Amino acid sequence: MIDGAMIDGATGDGLRFRLVLAALGMLTLVLFFLSLSVGPAAVAFGDSMRALFSAKGDTIALIMQEIRLPRAILGLMVGATLGLSGAALQGWLRNPLAEPALLGVSASASLGAVIAIYTGFSALFPLGLPLAALAGAVAAVLVVQAMAGLRGGSLTVILAGIAVSSLASAMTALALNLSPNPFAALEIMFWMLGSLTDRSMTHVWLAAPFMLVGWAMLASLGRSLDALTLGGDAASSMGVDMRRVQFLAVFGTAASVGAATAVAGVIGFVGLVVPHMLRPLVGSRPSRLLPASALGGASVLLAADTLVRVIAPERDLKLGVLTAIVGAPFFLWLVYKTRRQML
Repeated sequence: MIDGAMIDGATGDGLRFRLVLAALGMLTLVLFFLSLSVGPAAVAFGDSMRALFSAKGDTIALIMQEIRLPRAILGLMVGATLGLSGAALQGWLRNPLAEPALLGVSASASLGAVIAIYTGFSALFPLGLPLAALAGAVAAVLVVQAMAGLRGGSLTVILAGIAVSSLASAMTALALNLSPNPFAALEIMFWMLGSLTDRSMTHVWLAAPFMLVGWAMLASLGRSLDALTLGGDAASSMGVDMRRVQFLAVFGTAASVGAATAVAGVIGFVGLVVPHMLRPLVGSRPSRLLPASALGGASVLLAADTLVRVIAPERDLKLGVLTAIVGAPFFLWLVYKTRRQML
């Protein structure tokens, strides 16, 4: 009787999980096509879809293939990266406030981009900015891993990440303070606000390999993160290699989030908010939260990028600004809720 109830409960949870994934997949698909159809150029939906696969090279085809398609693809990829990495870090660190920025990857990638703008490298070489940002992300994760060591625990990694992030933020502020002209400072500030405007397929092909490698590393953590919910000692007794988990979590986040920051700038709160939104729907198993958060992050970022084109199309509202406006109140509510649970 008890065994039957447990089986029925597990079956019901599995069915609900599949339904949630199917709903998120459909939502992501709808928002992807909505992102393709929204823009300053008033193009009917049918005409835009036909132009997407057209070989004529007319104005509508150029708009769809060279402007809107790369932007929608990057919105999908960056959102999935932030959602997946946020869920993986929260499961590994067993901390509901963990997010990709905790490892210092975003701040260091920003510093790399700022150096490219400050030195004029981005003006000389079209891909200089994203490549410099990627280099900054790689340097950050190498420093964090070297400081924490393979035997370092999650607390050591967090402290190392905070130190690297603080240093990168300080160096970025120094670059702004010593900026040779106001135009360079303005370009730095605009890039740091996060945006998918004026991105091309070149940015997609640059970021895709790093993101795919990061996704594969983070997705492989599912069963290990499930075991970690019982505690580190219990997970180790079940055969989980904690050093392997640390390596995959740190380097998977660095590869995917570093590439996302390199092509889109700093976009905050998505990795923090999305896992918390979906955890009540998929249950407490991190292995189920990972794919759900990837789809949820893609949906959130596609929706946000569509909104910035609708709310103030003539003002170029930055994507990172909108996600911060929505995410910051949620973060405060989360802190309040955590405090109430501790009382």
